[in-house]
Amino acid sequence: MHRPSPTPTPTPTPTPRPAPWTPTRLTAVKPGEPIRNLTELIPPAPDKSIALTIDDGPSPQWTPKVLDLLAEHQVRATFFIIGAQVKEYPKLTQRIAAAGHQICNHTMTHPLSFDDLSTKTLRKEIGEAHDRIAQISGVVPLFFRAPGGAWSPQVMEVVGEHGMLPIDWAVDPRDWARPGVARIRKTLMGCASGNILLVHDGGGDRSQTVKALKDVVPKLKKRGMTFVPL
Repeated sequence: MHRPSPTPTPTPTPTPRPAPWTPTRLTAVKPGEPIRNLTELIPPAPDKSIALTIDDGPSPQWTPKVLDLLAEHQVRATFFIIGAQVKEYPKLTQRIAAAGHQICNHTMTHPLSFDDLSTKTLRKEIGEAHDRIAQISGVVPLFFRAPGGAWSPQVMEVVGEHGMLPIDWAVDPRDWARPGVARIRKTLMGCASGNILLVHDGGGDRSQTVKALKDVVPKLKKRGMTFVPL
């Protein structure tokens, strides 16, 4: 007896994910400049808010550890993910999105000297990542971060073509250089209300970052800080 094939589950249309403090789309106080603090957004996040941003994943080794830690402390973060990594680890990308974290564009291959690339190459790096991230995560990226914070007028132009805001950071422990857990912890603990914090879950050994976050996240919450995704 012939049995009909099961009806495939329809793929949801990718949609932007709004910031938790407003249903409206965020805009920049100073258009054309990278945003380093939540106060540079319209509308700004509530007082005592900080944004933990996490770059260069997803990584099969470190991203699950970071996700477990964030879930334990009921914190939502902002993940700037690389298109090539998304392609290689689609289920992990979907796990990030399903946990309610913000999903953002961090280029397709994370090229160095990003501000020196041609406009054609920029469009390829940003556009391909934008499409890949949206298709796999179901979240249309609203925010972009240039590798190494390397901005140029051409980068800003292409980012704007995709309707994204350029995001930098205010607090950088340079955890990618593995300066030690104590140094990472001290830098992050020095944050103030409205700061955007930068750490990494990809691009190398992130054991120091995970250990520092295990201490920093609960301490900042105890201080009265609220972690918000963009």
